[in-house]
Amino acid sequence: MKLLIVTGMSGSGKSSVMDVMEDIGYYCIDNIPPKLIRQFVELCNKSEMNIDKIAVAVDIRTGEMFAEIYDCLNAMVDDEEIELKVLFIEAEDEVLIKRYKETRRKHPLDEKFNGNMHDALSFERRQLSRMRGNADFFIDSSRLSASELKEQVRETFLENSSDSLVVKVMSFGFKYGVSTEADLVFDVRCLPNPYYIDSLREHTGLENCVQDYVMQMEQSQELFKKLTDLMDFLMPLYISEGKSQLVIAFGCTGGKHRSVTFAERMHDYLEEKGYKVQKYHRDLPKYIK
Repeated sequence: MKLLIVTGMSGSGKSSVMDVMEDIGYYCIDNIPPKLIRQFVELCNKSEMNIDKIAVAVDIRTGEMFAEIYDCLNAMVDDEEIELKVLFIEAEDEVLIKRYKETRRKHPLDEKFNGNMHDALSFERRQLSRMRGNADFFIDSSRLSASELKEQVRETFLENSSDSLVVKVMSFGFKYGVSTEADLVFDVRCLPNPYYIDSLREHTGLENCVQDYVMQMEQSQELFKKLTDLMDFLMPLYISEGKSQLVIAFGCTGGKHRSVTFAERMHDYLEEKGYKVQKYHRDLPKYIK
């Protein structure tokens, strides 16, 4: 079980970090009392969900309970079944103060120090100093935008940056409605329709006979080449921007032949490129009895 403790200064970007950890496959929980972390890990171990990576955010919001984090970590550090790491996020005082002013949110210690942010931050740093000194990973977000912070986290915890993006390739039929979940929609009704070939009408784009018919056309081959060129250009941009899911939809008249063929081919192409790809044929079950 991989256990990552995410901690650091309030306003330094821990929420953005937790968003990334969830995107890359960690089961995430925020602001849990430290005493409950071990119980939470044991619960995940027994779960049928096959959870093997957990990220837990712990910070000064837990109040006096925060001091318990050290005993909690000491109790787990020698556990051979837990790979424990600590990520510490911080930023300069003036940057943190500016962020709180821009968001109009109160610092967790605002009332304790009667609204004096400098005193609150000074106290928080003292409380966190031991965690900072024992951290396995350290990020100063003072000069980082939200997207740059997320990219740095992905680079730290992913072997391949492409693993942060899950691509779903789907097919649909326009006569049943345009896909509303798609980021990119490609209309392949411009291609010859196997429906009008008697020997192919009852077959689907999952079968070689239909795929061979669709892809033997010069216009189909050229269209697919242009689409793969487009994907080669777009995918690194989506990854660098921090997108966690991309839905690519191909539509034809009924969602049975051409769109299925192109979705299958694009799925295989992107998978060969090393991307995490899923496929879904929305309207195909209408034709399969």
